Amino acid sequence: MLTVERKSLIQKVLQRDGRLVAKAFSLELGISEDTIRRDLRELAAEGLLQRVHGGALPASAAEADFASRQATAASAKSSLGLAAARLIASGQIVFLDGGTSNIQLARQIPRDLRATVITHSPSIAVELVGHPSIDVEMIGGRLFKHSIVTVGATSAEAIARVRADIFFMGVTGLHPETGATTGDAEEASIKRLIAKQSAETVVIATKEKLGAASPYQIVPLSEITTLVTERPDDAEQLRPFKSSTVTVVETDH
Repeated sequence: MLTVERKSLIQKVLQRDGRLVAKAFSLELGISEDTIRRDLRELAAEGLLQRVHGGALPASAAEADFASRQATAASAKSSLGLAAARLIASGQIVFLDGGTSNIQLARQIPRDLRATVITHSPSIAVELVGHPSIDVEMIGGRLFKHSIVTVGATSAEAIARVRADIFFMGVTGLHPETGATTGDAEEASIKRLIAKQSAETVVIATKEKLGAASPYQIVPLSEITTLVTERPDDAEQLRPFKSSTVTVVETDH
């Protein structure tokens, strides 16, 4: 089998099964495991999959620049934002992560809801400027331009003093094995700290993020309270999440 044929088959298996085990795949094809590992390394370098111990997972397609992400699945994100906003109770301290889905959430918060929103995202803060009943507290730090959020020691120090009732976390991938992941190590660290400081962690994820993985883990699935996501075309896509401790909230398109 030619290299290009093997790589195409690897991607088909990942799309079908949501994971690939290098040893089993090499035995199935009757070729060396080293050959498969080399194929996986090359595909990972092209951003076409995420390598993990013993094999690979589908790569997240949600790591484009901010402007591109804003134009993607806008209707779905609006529905997700509305469903997520309904999880906020009056009087709560809410931590809103950055990201295009959370911008939609900010827009959907009821005008009469009284709450405090803490955020390290200038975009989220601007969305809430005209909200009469929301107090907004900004976390400072170095601006990570890809996600338009602050990161670094200054951010971490301020977040460590926060105790939030609920954290709405943005991710680029959510997989049963790797949990919530993102594409930058420092951003993952900040998200992990916010989750630690919050009583509940809610992940908002469009369907292309489900079953996908990025290089840096934020938290395992066991540390996520609620998943707000689209109702997928294939109900099996949500089965691994529903069988865990996560509460799944599904929205229609």
